[in-house]
Amino acid sequence: MLSDLDLGVLIFFSVAAYLCGSIPTGALIAKRQGIAVQEAGSGNIGATNVARTAGKRAGILTLIGDILKGLLPVLIVRWLGLGEVVQASAAIMATLGHLFPVFLRFAGGKGVATGLGVFLGLAPTAILTALLGFVLVFAVFRIVSLASLVAAALTPCFIFFFAYPRPVLLAGTVVAGLIIVRHHENIGRLLKGEEQKFRVGKSAPSA
Repeated sequence: MLSDLDLGVLIFFSVAAYLCGSIPTGALIAKRQGIAVQEAGSGNIGATNVARTAGKRAGILTLIGDILKGLLPVLIVRWLGLGEVVQASAAIMATLGHLFPVFLRFAGGKGVATGLGVFLGLAPTAILTALLGFVLVFAVFRIVSLASLVAAALTPCFIFFFAYPRPVLLAGTVVAGLIIVRHHENIGRLLKGEEQKFRVGKSAPSA
């Protein structure tokens, strides 16, 4: 069982990771260009929609920011030597922060970039291997959501294959599951053959 001190540390870093994940990177970057990204394109605050509506540079900045807000909480916990359970909790909570950010009334993104950051800190070998699947699927189909779903599904498998500790496997499974569930609308469009292929553009600012 966790001691009171350990429980306090777990709660503190879990809340901190959630708040870090809640930072609405895409919305802030798009807003600097006069675009309300939640009212443009798909309405998603992630890098794909930001790139489509605010341009390639804004999309890249969003991607980097979303990766960092998943990566940094996990790395900080690791640097402090707080153990695998706290790392796993920070990973899950950072992802939840992006999916359900307190700063945007819990209407967030789909967790792909933040999940990438989480896994780079938590299970780098597994996620780098899963990224090969992303690249292959995207190169063939040019559909970000399909490539993301494949990578998300592969990641827990590779975490298991590379024999990461049990808390890491649990966190990986939860994070991957959250990402897949958050893509339920994309899955519906994929099954109907209606999902858009990726194109970079820049729309007029939303009213």
